[in-house]
Amino acid sequence: MHALAVEACVRAYARRLGEDEELWGLAALLHDFDYEQWPNNEHHPTQEHPFQGSLILREHGYPEVLIRAILSHADYSGVSRQSPLERTLFACDELAGFLTACALIKPGKSIFEVELDSVKRKLKDKAFARGVNRSDIQRGAAELGVPLDEHILFCLNSLRQIADSLGLGLKPSN
Repeated sequence: MHALAVEACVRAYARRLGEDEELWGLAALLHDFDYEQWPNNEHHPTQEHPFQGSLILREHGYPEVLIRAILSHADYSGVSRQSPLERTLFACDELAGFLTACALIKPGKSIFEVELDSVKRKLKDKAFARGVNRSDIQRGAAELGVPLDEHILFCLNSLRQIADSLGLGLKPSN
């Protein structure tokens, strides 16, 4: 679910910016593919996630621009974010997970029930979705040059477009 959510947000930004939607979507879809096998709890720059995944992707001939974006989404990789794709992947990663968590606590477990004000309240609640790095969400929007509220709404709307695929599609009755 997480990879699909990040992909939806990143693809939407690619469309907005006139970039290669397929390349951007693939980078988002693959950004954590190695995480379960190599979670990298020590945040080592050249071991486990995302380094191990970069080796696999290179072996299979994926473009370096995609591999670099995946490496740069982890601050500890030592790969700085320079391109729009790299900044967008980083900006959407934590936020997509956070928005999904916000939907899952709603009565209907629907992304359509999530509103900007509730997201902002939950961002302040450190007990909620503890694994989500709030600083990364704020830095991501800043690196994109987009106000945080606008970034949240943009990603929220992107997730609504694929709500059924995420299992978050129940629309609330008014």
